[in-house]
Parts: sequence; structure tokens; C-alpha cells
Amino acid sequence: MNEVNPPGGPGGAVMLQLPFEGRWLARNSPARRVPSHGTDLVGGRYAIDFIGVDPRHRTAFSSDWRTLAATEPPDRFVAWGQPVLAPAGGVVVGVHDGEPDHAARRSQLALLPYALGQPARLRKGVAAVAGNHVVIRLRHAPAFVALAHLRAGSIDVAPGEEVAAGQGIAACGNSGNSTQPHVHLQVMDGPDASTARGVPMAFARFREWPRGPGSSSRIRDSGLPQEGAVVEALPPDGARG
Repeated sequence: MNEVNPPGGPGGAVMLQLPFEGRWLARNSPARRVPSHGTDLVGGRYAIDFIGVDPRHRTAFSSDWRTLAATEPPDRFVAWGQPVLAPAGGVVVGVHDGEPDHAARRSQLALLPYALGQPARLRKGVAAVAGNHVVIRLRHAPAFVALAHLRAGSIDVAPGEEVAAGQGIAACGNSGNSTQPHVHLQVMDGPDASTARGVPMAFARFREWPRGPGSSSRIRDSGLPQEGAVVEALPPDGARG
């Protein structure tokens, strides 16, 4: 992918690239509501989640009785193990690895007890919520971007390392407060999510399939994916390849 580091997005939002290739479903988008995840805690006021999908926009390769009544293996999901890319150039200032990847949950029977455990995970701190994660100090803006729920053992960068936009930094996992493999991304005004405040962001050049049956795709030069839309990163205007 080609590096895009414009100074800012709409309304002064920090401009980023989508942190993946292929098609991903947008969930908990700030385009729907702020705080996007229902809380300002851990710097997540403007956070967004992305779930990998196949060409038919399905999040998992298969379903069975476990889908309705139990947990499921994370490798059943399209996002599992997919490369996570740096969304902008900068310097890695934080890395946390070693959190286990959990079984996935689509069943309401499995989701309910997990939801009841949310307060306990918050009390344990950032690692219990974000799981394995990377924090990057952005080169083009006075802000920090965090990518969370990464696969255990997959992080390929270290604190102090320079990264370029589009560089692979880890693989998508299901660690921390996650019910199925996905990428959680947020921009903050400091490197420590336990004290930082969320910062608005936007994404450069992507194709978007709006939510709803039979929706046609559209190309957006910048903005936030709509809730429930499927998005795909595009190279910048004039770029080759």
C-alpha cells in the first residue's frame, strides 16, 4: 500500500489509511454515535472496529450448532490471522503481547455471560480490554494511534521502531475484550490509553458498500465508514499498482 500522510481530515480529524487489505465490515463507527463504544474510557471516544469479510460479505467461513449455542474457534472467522497494517507513518511507542486469544462468540447464550464479565475486565486495566496491542506516535499529527485485539505472538514491531503507512505490524486476533476476531483502532492525545482522551479521525480513499441488500459501492476520498458498511482500502489518486 502507498503511504498517505495528509495533515488532517474533515473538521481537523487525524487522517489515516485503513489498516488492512481486502474487505472489512465497520462496527461501532463514530459516524453513528459518539462515544462510539458507549464510553470515553481508555481513550476510546472515537474508536472504530473492523471485522474481516469474504467476497459475499460474510464474517465467518462456516456455521454449525456452536454458532447458535456455544463458543466457536477463532480460525473459523475471516479476520483471523489477517495482516494488520500501520495506518500512518510514525514511531512505535508501546507494544503489549502475551494475552491469550479467546474462543469466539456469536451465540446469545455465549455472549450473555461474557457481557456480564465486562466490568471485571475494565478493572484489570488496558491489557485486559485491548488485549495484545500496538501504539504508534504519528509523524504527521500530534496524536497516537492504537491497534488492539491482535493475535498473540504476531506483533512484528518494537518500541522505538519507525514504521511506514501500510507496513505490516501484526496479525488480527481475538485477544482482550473481543467476541470475534477484529481490529479495533483509535486515535488518542497520549500514548497511555488509561489516561488519554480520544481524538477524531478519518480515513483516506476507500470503497464503501453501504449497509443494506443490493447496495452499490461508492468511492470516498476521505471520511468515516458508516455503521454496518463494508469497506476496502484504495490507493491514493495518481498512485500506480
